[in-house]
Amino acid sequence: MRPETEAELAAIIRGATAPLSLVGGGTRLRPGEGQGARLSTAGLRGITLYEPAALTLVARAGTPLAEVQAALAAEGQRLGFEPDEAEGSTIGGVIAANASGPRRVKDGAARDSLIGVRFVDGSGAVIANGGRVMKNVTGYDLVKLMAGSRGTLGVLTEVSLKTQPVSPASATLTLAGLAADRSVAAMTAALTGPWDVSGAGRLPSGETVLRLEGLAGSVAIRAESLAARLAVFGPVETTEGDAAFADLRQIGRDMAAAAGPGRAVWRIVCRPSQAAALVAQLPGPTALDWGGALIWAETHAEWVPDLPPGAIAARVHGGPGLSLSPMAPALAALNDGVRGRFDPRGILAGAG
Repeated sequence: MRPETEAELAAIIRGATAPLSLVGGGTRLRPGEGQGARLSTAGLRGITLYEPAALTLVARAGTPLAEVQAALAAEGQRLGFEPDEAEGSTIGGVIAANASGPRRVKDGAARDSLIGVRFVDGSGAVIANGGRVMKNVTGYDLVKLMAGSRGTLGVLTEVSLKTQPVSPASATLTLAGLAADRSVAAMTAALTGPWDVSGAGRLPSGETVLRLEGLAGSVAIRAESLAARLAVFGPVETTEGDAAFADLRQIGRDMAAAAGPGRAVWRIVCRPSQAAALVAQLPGPTALDWGGALIWAETHAEWVPDLPPGAIAARVHGGPGLSLSPMAPALAALNDGVRGRFDPRGILAGAG
C-alpha cells in the first residue's frame, strides 16, 4: 500500500484489520521488522517549506533524504544531527529511527532538531504538534516522543526541522593504536574541555579521531591546543577536513555490508565509562562513536552481549531480531500505556 496523500493514509489505517508494517525507504529495518502487510510513506514526498534565513525546513515524510540534503547544500546548510545515508532513505524514516551521527555529541540527536510533526495514529486520526518555524513552536514533548518511536505510535506524514550552516572549516585530530580504554580517556578529555569538539570516535582500524569545526582561525587555534592536551596519549596527527567522520557516520552500514554468512552486527549504547569493558568481551571488529557511548560490533550470529546496568543493545544485522533493553516494570507499564493510547487496536507494527 502506497498512499499519495495524508487523507488516503488515514483511511487505510482506519480500515485496517491486521497489523501494518510501516516503511519509508525500507533502509532502516532491523531483523524481524517489516514482516506484515507493508504500508509505504514513499508517496508522501516533497519539501513544502524551506526558509534558509530562518534555518527551518518542512518536508513530507516520504521525501528522500538525498533530496533534503541537496536542498540544504545549495544554501550552504545541513542537518545538524548528521544522519547516515543509504539509497532510498527518507526523511520520515530518519526521524522515526532517530538516526543520528557523530555530531550528536555536540548538537544533539535527530529529535533535538525536530520542531514539528504531522502523523496519523493507530485509530486513523490526523494529529499535528509543534510548529513549522522556531518562533511559534509549541508541544515539544509529543514531537520528541515521535522521534525514535519507529512507527509504533503513529505514521509520520510531515516533519519540521531546524537546520544549521555548514562550517567554513574543519580539522581532524588522529591518535593511532590506542587501546579502547585509552581511546575513551582521550575522547573524554577532549569532550570535557573547551575545544568544542563536534565528533569523537574510534574506527575499527584502532584510530581515535576527533573533529573540530568553525571559522578557519578558530579551528587552527583549537586544534593546536587540543593536540597539546592529547600528547600524553601519544603522537597526534592533525589534518584538514573530516573524511574520517564520513566513514564513521556510515560504519554500521559498512560493517553490515561486509559481514559474511553466520555473522551479526550489534548496536550497543552505554555509558562511555563502560565501553572499554564491553569492547574487551566482543569477539570481532568494533567501532566507537559519541565518545564511547555508542559501540558498533561484528560478532558471530549466536553471540549475545553481557550488558552492564543501563546499557542497551540491538542486533541490527544477521540472525533473528533481538533487542536487549531491560525495562523496569513501572517504565514498561508507562510505555504500554502510551502505545495503548496512540494505537488502541495494535495496528502499527513498526517502521524502518
